[in-house]
Amino acid sequence: QVQVVESGGGLVQTGGSLRLSCAASGSILSINAMGWYRQAPGKQRELVAAIARAGTRRYVDSVKGRFTISRDDAKNTVYLQMNSLKPEDTAVYYCNTNPPMVAYWGQGTQVTVSS
Repeated sequence: QVQVVESGGGLVQTGGSLRLSCAASGSILSINAMGWYRQAPGKQRELVAAIARAGTRRYVDSVKGRFTISRDDAKNTVYLQMNSLKPEDTAVYYCNTNPPMVAYWGQGTQVTVSS
């Protein structure tokens, strides 16, 4: 059974940092581009960072220069380093393939940034 498990969220003050991890079972990372998504209360889920199999990265404008996505295929893990966090970054963060697959949505990890 394919599983994607996110971790690393928490409560942090404005300007702080967090590192999210996404552990994926099976061969998800080896055959797919991956992405970090987030959903804030009352808003639609959005893709904030993506990384291709070859390593090409792209980011939504609101996180450029602050977030860094990376992948370690040997560990079947995708990371999201988040620096200079802002209250508007508060959301549940999810990891999935890019484009996303329904079967791979996990529980997500809550990130809360206090002002």
